[in-house]
Amino acid sequence: MTKPESRFSLYKEPLRTIPHNLFRDNYPVYDELEKRPRMPVVAMFDNIRSMFNVGSMFRTADAAWLEEIVIGGFTASPPRKEIAKTALGAEYSVPWRYVPKAVDALKALKQKGYVAVALEHTTQSRSYTQVEYDFPLIFVVGNEGVGIQDEIVSECDFAVELPQNGMKSSMNVAVAFGIMLFELRRQWDSRG
Repeated sequence: MTKPESRFSLYKEPLRTIPHNLFRDNYPVYDELEKRPRMPVVAMFDNIRSMFNVGSMFRTADAAWLEEIVIGGFTASPPRKEIAKTALGAEYSVPWRYVPKAVDALKALKQKGYVAVALEHTTQSRSYTQVEYDFPLIFVVGNEGVGIQDEIVSECDFAVELPQNGMKSSMNVAVAFGIMLFELRRQWDSRG
């Protein structure tokens, strides 16, 4: 008996991973990379407790090639070995700045025409996939335990959330950041 053909049998050869040292854009020249247009998205980290989460978000930000990261409150900023451990060099490829009072940076970006979005459970949050986003955009992620500060949420134009279907009411901030960022990237690329 022969194995039935799957609707996923698109390839004549078996699928194989690409070794990282052969991956097409694994090590682009930085000057070349800087010529690529960045997605007009600024991410704001509000009082993120874990430096490993910060590093992970830097690495995800590099993958999406966003415009900038704004680090606020007591969130740690590079150089820190804990950030470097998960960022794997992305802290050098993604522009970032530290601001002591994140709400002031948010207000300044809004004055420049950025739409402000809180990734947070609020009384008016919508599912992150049910929104057609306008660019340029700033989106805020908050503390792993208490979320985004109320003074920042109140300055945002709207809030979105990742629907939760299990026992927990939220996800790890770095995971939620990645999901949201790549929804933004998907929408930005579709306008291409």
